[in-house]
Amino acid sequence: MKPQICLVPKLEGLGGMVSFQAKLINGLVNREIPYSFDITDPHNTAILVIGGTRHLHKLRVAKQNGTRIVQRLNGMNWLHKVEKTPLKLYLRSEFYNRILAHIRRSMADRIVYQSQFSRDWWNMVHGERPVPSQVVYNAVDLTAYSPAGPEKPPNDHFRILLVEGHLSGAYARGLETAVRMAQTVSKTQQMKIELMVVGDVSDALKAHVHSTTPDLWVTWRGIVPREEIPAIDRSAHVLFSADLNAACPNSVIEALACGLPVVAYDTGALSELVQGGAGEVVAYGTDHWQLEDPVIPPLADACTKVLLENANYRINARQRAEASFNLDLMVDSYLKALVG
Repeated sequence: MKPQICLVPKLEGLGGMVSFQAKLINGLVNREIPYSFDITDPHNTAILVIGGTRHLHKLRVAKQNGTRIVQRLNGMNWLHKVEKTPLKLYLRSEFYNRILAHIRRSMADRIVYQSQFSRDWWNMVHGERPVPSQVVYNAVDLTAYSPAGPEKPPNDHFRILLVEGHLSGAYARGLETAVRMAQTVSKTQQMKIELMVVGDVSDALKAHVHSTTPDLWVTWRGIVPREEIPAIDRSAHVLFSADLNAACPNSVIEALACGLPVVAYDTGALSELVQGGAGEVVAYGTDHWQLEDPVIPPLADACTKVLLENANYRINARQRAEASFNLDLMVDSYLKALVG
């Protein structure tokens, strides 16, 4: 009997799931494995809960009927606990955390964590679960995200790239760190530096950056179509990963696949992802869980090293992606959890 996989629609308001879902569906289609979005479909042999869902009763009934429940987990909402947050957003963040924890505690037959960091975090906060679990990193199409292409980094200056969906609230801190790092590298090394920012940035924040660092060259690309990301990655010398305590940031994996080395602080899963000379990861220097200001000089030194030895880092970045972030490997790993 051929298995059928049910993909539970993502919880409303969550980002970052659509891309994964599309990749998994494509992998299922290529393997001629049927799938559905209906939890009540009697043909389902396994259900993949991509994060959380409000359909808890349907999920419970499916479990009682013998359908395997697999939960995919990244991290937990935490920023609302350490910064001033509107009440509605605070309650929504807590509601989502509770749903994730409930499914993990009472329904999941197997758990797929997006990184070892994610697994350790959940085990620390909610305790270990006596069910099979595994770590499966996110992945990309290594032909679409590749060093092969006409785009090359400029040879008359160095381009530092920052890619985030929305740089507001706590995420604006990442932009501030990128600006401070770029400015430090420029001044201490007498390098011509361009900071290219991809993502949604308010006019007020742009004005603040220009007023505080008027001599820094900043290119604001705004929100770009996903298909343009490989070309942008190929055109830079280094990616700065700004997201704190990220479970498995796609921007990092996409960059590595394009042969773009990564510089980051050692928070979240960054030290797991950026290995084998694919970039540099340095200590944050203060308490990042409390959003304290980071220590910039070690980050700037790491960025300088990557810029000066760029050719070797680019080779290592691509090799790291080929070894660990292959899309077929990701799909096969999920199938192991779902039907293995």
